[in-house]
Amino acid sequence: METPKNPTSIHHRIHEGLSRVAMVMRADDWNRAKRAGINPTQLSILELLEGRGDGLGVKEIAFHLGVSQPTATDSIAALERKGCVEKRQAETDRRGVSVAITAAGLTALRAGDGEEALADQATEALAAHEQEDLLVMLIKMIRQLQVNDAIPIQRMCTSCRYFAPFAHADAAQPHHCKFVDAAFGQRDLRIDCRDHETADAAIRAATWAAFENGRD
Repeated sequence: METPKNPTSIHHRIHEGLSRVAMVMRADDWNRAKRAGINPTQLSILELLEGRGDGLGVKEIAFHLGVSQPTATDSIAALERKGCVEKRQAETDRRGVSVAITAAGLTALRAGDGEEALADQATEALAAHEQEDLLVMLIKMIRQLQVNDAIPIQRMCTSCRYFAPFAHADAAQPHHCKFVDAAFGQRDLRIDCRDHETADAAIRAATWAAFENGRD
């Protein structure tokens, strides 16, 4: 029996906490998908394709979402029937096909905008500095998953060739984005940026080291 003197491991308790949050986020996704007339997997595909003008291959979509290729294929086919995505010839491979979001798909994504999700309400209950700390912790966890090859490289600031961490003395806006040539703060760090260009491995490692050292 677990007691204050004999608790489960902290990893187990963090896992329990994240599972509770994930449960609410799944419910939010179901509600949002229902308003759009699709299911959560299809919603995730549209979210993944948004901002990716060239689209993605089926294999890439499956890898990003952590689903089997047949599952991704079935969901893409359903979205195609609804007119939410279209298949195009891949620019890098004439024999390949990429899947891209359509105007109807973008409209489906906007369904239910203005209705605040339960998970968002929970985040808003945190103080501003707690929200910022949580964002940075999530970035660290995502990066570790990338290092472990559990997920593909995400379009985060910390893996982007345009990101210069702690380039400015201003504590409120210490970072610099070379793409827009502007300073920005910790709370503005991106998890999925449309303008992201993945830096090579050596630069990513150096950028992350500078990011970590700057935070310390």
